[in-house]
Amino acid sequence: MNNSDSDSPVVALVPAAGRGVRLGENMPKAFVAVGGTPMVRLAVDGLLASGAVDRIIVMVPVELVESAVALLPPSDAVRVVVGGAERTDSVRAGIAAAPDAGYYLVHDAARALTPPALIARVAAELRAGRRAVVPALPVVDTVKTVDQDGVVTGTPNRAALRAIQTPQGFAADLLRAAYETNVLATDDAGLVERLGAEVHTIPGDPMAFKITTPLDLMLAETVCNAARSV
Repeated sequence: MNNSDSDSPVVALVPAAGRGVRLGENMPKAFVAVGGTPMVRLAVDGLLASGAVDRIIVMVPVELVESAVALLPPSDAVRVVVGGAERTDSVRAGIAAAPDAGYYLVHDAARALTPPALIARVAAELRAGRRAVVPALPVVDTVKTVDQDGVVTGTPNRAALRAIQTPQGFAADLLRAAYETNVLATDDAGLVERLGAEVHTIPGDPMAFKITTPLDLMLAETVCNAARSV
């Protein structure tokens, strides 16, 4: 049964407890600054600016709760809770902290430059009746499948491939059901797919790229610097 309706709260869950080893920094990735502002603050600011989110739950390591509270906007709409060792643990903690949600948006702090308009479009699709919605971009590179020795085993047709971004939006009861399983997936939509639910895509935005590597961080810094000079 879908217990969501068009008037139910939209709650954004922001996992920010990951260590971000590939970024090469000495702190959790979400707390690394881009253009002088920590990624998690940029992500939360974008969610608030969208005008489509009623509350935001940010999941951080236990030792950084006070730091996160200090750097995030002083708003009753923003709450910090303790996350888990794995991303799925953090999302479960966020779900538990917002049991009255009608819809959840799960948004990576590392997609710190996501345009508020994209966030609003995901939320609008949910309120219009979609049960699961994700932003997607066409894949521009040729993609190969390989075996354990690195030998190419196939070349998927990239016309049917999409790179998935966040926020990923779900009817609350659907995401709760997905997280009651112990199945592993690389994103929240993957868990929902395992339940047999349809996941719909909407056009994503290049600015919603994930800041994962030092090169990504350089790109994000360049974008922020360019925006300031306009």
